[in-house]
Amino acid sequence: MAEQQVFPTKGNLINSKKALKLAALGYELLDRKRNILIRELMQLVDKAGQLRESIEDTYKVAYSALQLANISLGVVMPYAQCIPIENGLSLSSKSVMGVELPKVQLEKKPIKATYGFSQTDSQLDRTLIAFNKVKEITVTLAEVENSIYRLSVAIHKTSRRANALKNIIIPRNESIVKYISNSLEEKEREEFSRLKVIKSFKLKAKSV
Repeated sequence: MAEQQVFPTKGNLINSKKALKLAALGYELLDRKRNILIRELMQLVDKAGQLRESIEDTYKVAYSALQLANISLGVVMPYAQCIPIENGLSLSSKSVMGVELPKVQLEKKPIKATYGFSQTDSQLDRTLIAFNKVKEITVTLAEVENSIYRLSVAIHKTSRRANALKNIIIPRNESIVKYISNSLEEKEREEFSRLKVIKSFKLKAKSV
């Protein structure tokens, strides 16, 4: 037993009580952190669900517009190659209980047609607008899903530490405190009994 490896002294009792108090405080803080992270996770899960529904509908609209543009103009690949590469993404982070969550931002720019108008029609414009919406929602969904992953990992680690404190560290320290306290009480009783015996012998010796 762990408590039997600790020498029962008042100094060890004080140290063990301090360790028990610290472990209890650590568990309380970890449990609070876990609850906050879980609450944050649930909010993001709801948001991700809404975004997935929205992005599915947005993709349907975009590909439908693309199909109509192909029908109207033939192959639109030459016009697509005129669209500039997106370079307006920026990445930062925010901290939630020590967990770094990504913040992905897409620079808001006016939609400009970079292809000629002489050989295109409004259907290609609608396709451009539809896929711009796809891009915006995809950026937001990427941020949310990455945050969900990081929160899930952090919650798992926090739960392991909290459970270790609750199920191992705290019970062990409680057992040690109890063992030392009982041992010291037993020694005090033995010392009291010994003093009583000595006192009794002294009284008998005086009466002789």
